[in-house]
Amino acid sequence: MLHVSTQKSTLLNLMGLSPRKGIADHQSSQSTLQMAHDLSLLQEDLQEEIDGFGVDDYSSESDVIIIPSALDFVSQDEMLTPLGRLDKYAASENIFNRQMVARSLLDTLKEVSDDERDCIAVLERVSRLADDSEPTVRAELMEQVPHIAMFCQENRPSIPYAFSKYLLPIVVRYLADQNNQVRKTSQAALLVLLEQELIERYDVEAKVCPVLVELTAPDSNDDVKTEAVAIMCKMASMVGKDITERLILPRFCEMCCDCRMFHVRKVCAANFGDICSVVGQQATEEMLLPRFFQLCSDNVWGVRKACAECFMAVSCATSQEVRRTKLSTLFINLISDPSRWVRQAAFQSLGPFISTFANPSSSGQFFKEEECKNTEDRNLAEEHSNERIVDTEDIPTHDVQSQTELPLDADESDFAETLENDKEESNSMLVHSLPETMFHCTSSSESCQEAANKNEQSFDCCSIAVLPAPAPSSQEKPLSDQELYNSFNFWRTPLPKIDIDLELQETAETLDSETQEGEQEVVASASSNVTMATRKELEEMIENLEPHIDDPDVKAQVEVLSAALRASSLDPQEETTSGIGKSVDSQNELSIKDHLSFTSIQDDPVPLINDTAEDIVESALRYIHNDSDFSTNSSFSPEEEKKSKIQDVVPQALLDQYLSMTDPSRAQTVDTEIAKHCAYSLPGVALTLGRQNWHCLKDTYETLASDMQWKVRRTLAFSIHELAVILGDQLTAGDLVPVFNGFLKDLDEVRIGVLKHLHDFLKLLHPDKRREYLYQLQEFLVTDNSRNWRFRAELAEQLILLLDLYSARDIYDYLRPIALSLCADKVSSVRWISFKLVSEMVKKLYSAPPPTFVVDLMNELVETFCRCQKWSGRQTFAFICQTIIEDDCLPMDQFAEHLLPHLLLLASDRVPNVRVLLAKTLRQTLLEKEYFLTCVSAHQEAVEQTIVALQMDNDNDVKYFASIHPASTKIADDAMSTASSTY
Repeated sequence: MLHVSTQKSTLLNLMGLSPRKGIADHQSSQSTLQMAHDLSLLQEDLQEEIDGFGVDDYSSESDVIIIPSALDFVSQDEMLTPLGRLDKYAASENIFNRQMVARSLLDTLKEVSDDERDCIAVLERVSRLADDSEPTVRAELMEQVPHIAMFCQENRPSIPYAFSKYLLPIVVRYLADQNNQVRKTSQAALLVLLEQELIERYDVEAKVCPVLVELTAPDSNDDVKTEAVAIMCKMASMVGKDITERLILPRFCEMCCDCRMFHVRKVCAANFGDICSVVGQQATEEMLLPRFFQLCSDNVWGVRKACAECFMAVSCATSQEVRRTKLSTLFINLISDPSRWVRQAAFQSLGPFISTFANPSSSGQFFKEEECKNTEDRNLAEEHSNERIVDTEDIPTHDVQSQTELPLDADESDFAETLENDKEESNSMLVHSLPETMFHCTSSSESCQEAANKNEQSFDCCSIAVLPAPAPSSQEKPLSDQELYNSFNFWRTPLPKIDIDLELQETAETLDSETQEGEQEVVASASSNVTMATRKELEEMIENLEPHIDDPDVKAQVEVLSAALRASSLDPQEETTSGIGKSVDSQNELSIKDHLSFTSIQDDPVPLINDTAEDIVESALRYIHNDSDFSTNSSFSPEEEKKSKIQDVVPQALLDQYLSMTDPSRAQTVDTEIAKHCAYSLPGVALTLGRQNWHCLKDTYETLASDMQWKVRRTLAFSIHELAVILGDQLTAGDLVPVFNGFLKDLDEVRIGVLKHLHDFLKLLHPDKRREYLYQLQEFLVTDNSRNWRFRAELAEQLILLLDLYSARDIYDYLRPIALSLCADKVSSVRWISFKLVSEMVKKLYSAPPPTFVVDLMNELVETFCRCQKWSGRQTFAFICQTIIEDDCLPMDQFAEHLLPHLLLLASDRVPNVRVLLAKTLRQTLLEKEYFLTCVSAHQEAVEQTIVALQMDNDNDVKYFASIHPASTKIADDAMSTASSTY
């Protein structure tokens, strides 16, 4: 015989509940009604089971089985307060219940947020829950701590110091937990709290840092010590320089020398750059660099590899002198490391390391923000210009060392030595801030006189001190600080002494007519330095190059030589007169020619002499020898080629190693993708060296551009526009355009790099050269894989940008066919962009004369799409009209005259999708324009009649969009509507 208690037990067991605990301990995801329904079904099944036993002698008490309702159990739990439920489930033996308590702490706090005492009570229970023996509960609790801390911060007035008193001790204590999951969770929580600035500075110093220092003690657990060092390094940037230097840096230096565990040293090496960037230059050079040298020579290759990976960050935190004399030698050791993995990491960091040698004044970019604050003069110049001090894009220059240097006088040598010593003592004074190439004529067509004028303006912008006229004895008065840091006097190329008649010097002071005649004679004699032999040499070179004038490189060389030849035959009388007049107007300023006469301060001063012809000839010859393909392909010996790659911006050993990255043997002994790393960092290296040293990288760039790996060529294709900005238009036309043309015919993976920045590259070219690419744009429509629709979408986006670079005639003749072809593309995403392209094209052609172009384009749109046999073409016409209206590409009267009549004809189209789009365009776009709201015209009446006809359409969707004014759905929303056609 079955008893009622047995029946209840059986029923509860079937439910998965314990008879003793009741339903309160069961966490169910079902609703209350569903539970009641399930109980009813279980009761019926139980009754059938009892009937199956065949028991006939039931007592009257067992005839009815009384089962309590699930609503009774739920109501009992709901009657508890939030704190009561928290206490009930926190004391549960079920691990999942305690996990749910930890997960619901934030909700409980929000429920009791109005009562400060209840909030404190919840936080006290959090402290007790933190002592749970189950690691999963502790880990779950730690995941909720950042959210609870944010809540405490928002409600700080009601619960002050709640986080610091109750939560932070738990986070700090879990950093040394025995369970790995709990430790990892607490570390992540600590970093989030620091990043969100939820921990007070006092708590960081008093509670967090001491614990981390203790965890890194020599007797600490190995895993805990390694993790603690990693946390210290990551939090350094969040706590600031002061706390890092006082509390973290000493222990970090000790950990770098941990002899027992290489894991600790490896963590230190991996985060070395972050610590250096926080503590600054002085602490880096005094305390950290000795440790870094030790780590770079560590016995474990993993430590040395980590050092190579962070080398750039360490270099950014040091001075230029330390970077050049110490770090470069150290890096060479890593490149020649016995371990292949170390060499691989070193070569990957070589390009970024070279970029730290960039001179901000010549490259126009700062690799470290602190160097923007070197001197007040530099700040003043940046406030006025917000650009680089010297525009290196407009002044292509050449290496100063190619010119003849004569030894300095004794006084000048002492002066230069003083400048050098002061430069070493003060890193804030960038004596080399002005590029050397500022003081030499360029290979462009502008004359040296114009370059001198630009240089004078540069000196004025940089607030360089004006030196007074030298006294008879310069040793009687010491140089002032401004004179001492005059970068021109230090970096200029020494000039030869010219013997000049004393009488001319004396008369030069009075500037009378006799002086002018005497100086004209001197200038005439100086101009004769350009001998007839030199002019004949230039003429012969021009004659030899004329048969190859079609080559862009040859054309550029002929232009330079022609300019040099013209300059050599200038009338010296005119140049002298202009030079003297200029010197009279600027007696109180130190011009460029006054600087040139500073050679002999103590001896006789040198009058102004025009060296235009000589300098231009020298520049032309340097251009031929350095940048011409003819010279490199002809009779350069290996020694001469090696000499042509010498520069003084970065240590030559580093540049040689970088150039060797294209050596095929490197791919076998170092890394198979070393050429890709070389290509990736090449723009940065080119920016560092400057365009005057492009000849050092030219061969390497051409080698990479013809590399067998398409990934290497793809990398160059994505960065060729940036390199063009660095090199300027002249070098771009000569060296980058041929590479660019090769990329246009490459694989799609390479072509996409060129296509994504097509506008950025073409805008840097000369208009005539840019126009040559109009013929090649059609080739972008053909891809290796016809399903590569993103290629055509990118082409449409680039064509929108290219509209500003070409004339109306070129747009109509070359870009129009491509745009119309893209509008009929099979992929809808390509078509949406093409609609925008056509609308912008209409806008461009309308604003540019003659107006026949835009009229012809609109007529072609009507013929091609509005009268198309396929419904998708007619729908395209409606889309184009909608875009033109939305973007105001045409005045409404012009639109009503040329396009609106054909658009209204679509009201009788047999395809509902076309009529739906027409209804949307008319109701939501066209009638919103003021032209159709205020003006009463025949066009307005035609539109209203068309809308009335659409309101009586047989299709419900057409009637809906024509009858009411639904929420505005622009063309971007129509792309996802039923009006869109195919994939």
